[in-house]
Amino acid sequence: MKKIAIIGSGMMGSALVWPAFENSNEVRLVGTPLDRDIIEACQKSGRHPKFDRAFPEGVKYYQFGQWREAVDGVDFVIGGVSSFGVDWFLEEVLAFLDPRIPVLSVTKGLVNLEDGTLISYPDYWQRELAKRGICREVCAIGGPCTSYELVFHDQTEVAFCGKDTEALRMMKSAMATDYYHISLTNDVIGLESAVALKNGYALAVAMTIGLVNREHGSDAGLHYNSQAGAFYQAVKEMRYLLEMQGASRDCENIGIGDLYVTVYGGRTRKIGILLGEGKSYQEAMDILAGVTLESLVVARRVYAAMARKAELGKADLSMFPMLCHAAAVLDGGKDARLPWDDFTFDRTTSVQES
Repeated sequence: MKKIAIIGSGMMGSALVWPAFENSNEVRLVGTPLDRDIIEACQKSGRHPKFDRAFPEGVKYYQFGQWREAVDGVDFVIGGVSSFGVDWFLEEVLAFLDPRIPVLSVTKGLVNLEDGTLISYPDYWQRELAKRGICREVCAIGGPCTSYELVFHDQTEVAFCGKDTEALRMMKSAMATDYYHISLTNDVIGLESAVALKNGYALAVAMTIGLVNREHGSDAGLHYNSQAGAFYQAVKEMRYLLEMQGASRDCENIGIGDLYVTVYGGRTRKIGILLGEGKSYQEAMDILAGVTLESLVVARRVYAAMARKAELGKADLSMFPMLCHAAAVLDGGKDARLPWDDFTFDRTTSVQES
C-alpha cells in the first residue's frame, strides 16, 4: 500500500482518486485556494460537486492550508492543477516540497520560449527550481482520458513519462487497475507535446460540428465527412510538430488517441462548436463562463512558437494551415469556416512531352 497526496481537486485530479484508492492505497485529496468549496463539499458528503458518483469511503480531504500535513509520509504527490495553475504550483508547492518525494503531474500544456522552442511543464518546473538550487525530476501523465469517463471506470489507456524509471514503475504499480492501464516512457517532451497539441487541434475539428449546425440547423444530425477531413489535417499537422519536437512514434500515437477523445468528449468540443456556429470568441467565452479551457492556451502558445520559428527561418507556416486558422479565429475575428483547399496536396509528377 502507498500513501498518495493529490494536490488540486479539479476534475482530473479528483478523478484519479478512484484508481489510486481502489488499488488499496491511502489517498489524500488537497484543494487549491480556488477549491475551498469543493473540499468542503467532499468533507460533508464525500462527493465532488462535478461528479455523479461519490468518492470511495476512506478518502481524506484537506484544504490547501493543510497541504504540508497532507504530504507528510507520502510515497508520491500527484499535481492536479490546470495549466492556469502552473506557476502557482511552482511557487506554492514545488518550491517547498521535499525533492525526494516523487511528483506526477496531470497538467497538459507547453511553454513557448523566446526563440520559438516549446518545452514541457515538467521541464519548465525543473528549470525554474534549478535556478533556486533545487534539483527535482517531475513525471507526468498523458493519454486519451476524460475525467468523467475515468470516474465511470471506462477502459482507459494512458502513459506515465519521466526520466526516473524507478519512480515511474513505482507509481504505475500503485495506480494501475483493471480499467486504468498505464504505459511507461522516458520520452517526456514527446508525450507532453503530443497530449498538449491535441487540445488546439481538437478545437478546430470541433468547429466542423458547429458549422453543420449553422448551415443546416441543429437538427441536421452529425455529419462525419467534414469531421474526418479536419481530423486528418489535425493529425498531419500534429505529426509535423511532433517530428520537430523529436517525439517517439508511441507518443505520436497516444496524441492521436487523445485528439479523438477530446473532439468527442472534452470541454474543447463545446467552444469549437460555438465558434463553428458563428459565435464570436467573446460570445463563446461568455456562454462557457466558469469552464476551464486549456485548449486556448495551447493553441495560442503553439502558434506563437511557430510564428517565431518562421521569423527565424526555422519553420514554414504554410505547413500548418489549421493551426493558423484556429489562431485567427481566436484572436483575429476570423470566421470559423475552415480553409479546406489549404488542406489538400498534390504529389503527382509532371507529364513529360514525348
